[in-house]
Amino acid sequence: MACAEPEMDSVLECLPRGSRVAILRLRSLGDCVLTTPALDILKRSRPDLRLAVLVEDRFRAIFEGNPDVDRILAPELAGLRRLRPQLCLNLHGGTRSAWMTLASGARYRAGFAHYRHQLAYNVRIPRAQQILRVARTVHTAEHLASAMFYLGAPVVEIPRAKLVARNSGTSRQSTSATAVIHPVAATPEKTWPAAHFLTIAGHLAQTGLEPVFIGAATDDLSPFRAWRTVSGASLAAIKSLLSTAALFVGNDSGPAHMAAAFGLPTVVVFGASDPAIWGPWRTPHETVTPHETVTAGGGIAQVRPQQVLEALQRLRVRV
Repeated sequence: MACAEPEMDSVLECLPRGSRVAILRLRSLGDCVLTTPALDILKRSRPDLRLAVLVEDRFRAIFEGNPDVDRILAPELAGLRRLRPQLCLNLHGGTRSAWMTLASGARYRAGFAHYRHQLAYNVRIPRAQQILRVARTVHTAEHLASAMFYLGAPVVEIPRAKLVARNSGTSRQSTSATAVIHPVAATPEKTWPAAHFLTIAGHLAQTGLEPVFIGAATDDLSPFRAWRTVSGASLAAIKSLLSTAALFVGNDSGPAHMAAAFGLPTVVVFGASDPAIWGPWRTPHETVTPHETVTAGGGIAQVRPQQVLEALQRLRVRV
């Protein structure tokens, strides 16, 4: 096909063998995890391409060990220019990433058509609904993967997210049965009350699962000190913990997506966020939301422990 114009049906057909591709995914834990299915699709379509992910150092571990990623770079223009990518794909969408895309020197500069700063892009990707030919709400993993289909990758089933842990050769059967619980979140609106998580932990312990509460160094895990807590661990360490766990329970936040990437049975408590967009992807899971009949404005606190216990039973976890 002729490749004189950047706006075309298949950018991938026009990339020479061994081309370098820069993927801008600057930050956000859940978004980083949910980018990995798209990388899988791209690499399977064109194994010869050399993929570089530009991401902040605090999220670098999400892509470490991933066989689809050839390089992990800091989100700095100098490094991007040295890479000399033939395709620069912005999956972040912010102002900084847009101008980095524009200044990348890449022949093909791709971003979604609903992003701001459209002058940065000469390949404008339609919304996922148009690419996938659906009218429904799409999951974030589908949204990101649809960009690869638009660029020319064959349309396939979108796989599970891909994380690689240091102990990836260790089976869950050979480790203790742990239930990882993430009881914190970025905002109060996404944080289920601590007392409810303690109720769930008590029920899980009665089934023989060891509750392990995780959080960042800045999170207060003192309400959960009766159980094992892991505070401020690196993402690499959290990957290792999740890769051998038996279950995950938590708020709608990044660790839930990490758990799903390892195929863990997962229960996530939602407040205002839409589970259709942010629910666990490609793993046995239950999402629990406030009942429609609860007091208006009650939010996530209106989710009762019994709802989560029932969700665990549906996942065949004895509680």
